[in-house]
Amino acid sequence: DPGSLFDLFVLVGRISSHSSHSSISVGFGLGSSGALRRALVCSEAFSVFLHKHCPVVAERFSPTPWCWGGRFQTLVCAVLKSRPPVAYRNELIRTDDGGQISLDWVDNQASAAYPKSSTRPTILILPGLTGNSKQSYVLHAISQATRRGYSMLLLNYLGRKRTESGMVAGFTISVPWDAQKSSDSMEEPLNWLLFNKYLTSGLCRAVTRHRKILEKVVDVDYVLKAQTIREFDERFTTLLFGYKSCTDYYRDASPDKKLPNTAVPILCLNAADDPFSPQNAFPLTIVRSLPNVALLLTAHGGHIAFLQGLFPRGESYMERLFGQFVQAVFEHPSDINKACGIEEEQRS
Repeated sequence: DPGSLFDLFVLVGRISSHSSHSSISVGFGLGSSGALRRALVCSEAFSVFLHKHCPVVAERFSPTPWCWGGRFQTLVCAVLKSRPPVAYRNELIRTDDGGQISLDWVDNQASAAYPKSSTRPTILILPGLTGNSKQSYVLHAISQATRRGYSMLLLNYLGRKRTESGMVAGFTISVPWDAQKSSDSMEEPLNWLLFNKYLTSGLCRAVTRHRKILEKVVDVDYVLKAQTIREFDERFTTLLFGYKSCTDYYRDASPDKKLPNTAVPILCLNAADDPFSPQNAFPLTIVRSLPNVALLLTAHGGHIAFLQGLFPRGESYMERLFGQFVQAVFEHPSDINKACGIEEEQRS
């Protein structure tokens, strides 16, 4: 579905709409070699808020010395990153069409900051393509949230928008902003060998598990011969969701064009060397026009990796950024909404 291209979209609280507000870029630039320096692209007011309450945005991200390139960061993270223990409470919801939705809850009943569950803030995590609640980045995000007293909910897709979703803020990591450009990047020979082939196999395994149901609407044998994510989408996703072509599907699936429809503060983290999300796909022009969106860019970091230190198993740059941002959202709601041009009457 179109939401599957979000690799991590953390949504917080209750949604509302934002007012028009002029926006500028701060801190963006290119080095003498043309390489991207660390950049925070957002309105001046949002920048002031982030520097005050999320000081990690002012830090220069320095990757693990022996793990410099984006591909290497991505691979090493998948193998080396620690996985903090998390106990989930699973809730299974059966739908009218015979499907089911699996929810993994972390209730955090031991929360000292919010002892009453009715007042305890909840963070919703939407893992990305083939992602689940066992991913290291998910487990570290939960660790950051629970120590601050929040509860967590993991869901693979949220099919609502604007005021229907009940959110107050959003946080994304390594989003492939343009599905077409992401697909092109992933089909480069080395990226196909290291990532595309593996992800396609995972998608095909999911189809195989539900073969009896899916063979009623698609040619399963043809789908299982897919060698790339694009081929899988052409043979499966496009047909399942009624698109005329994969190009049409990718146009709808690209998050960059959806940013103007967002109505809450959103902080986005991307690395220029991410093989899944090439630098030429970053929505700089769109973000500059929005008062409620901040795009934090680093020269290095790979895809949902951002490894630091000589032995990068524990928390690093992206985990600290996540923790500081969600805490700022919950502890300073009026300040962040004012910085993003969200009027008080629109939040009531």
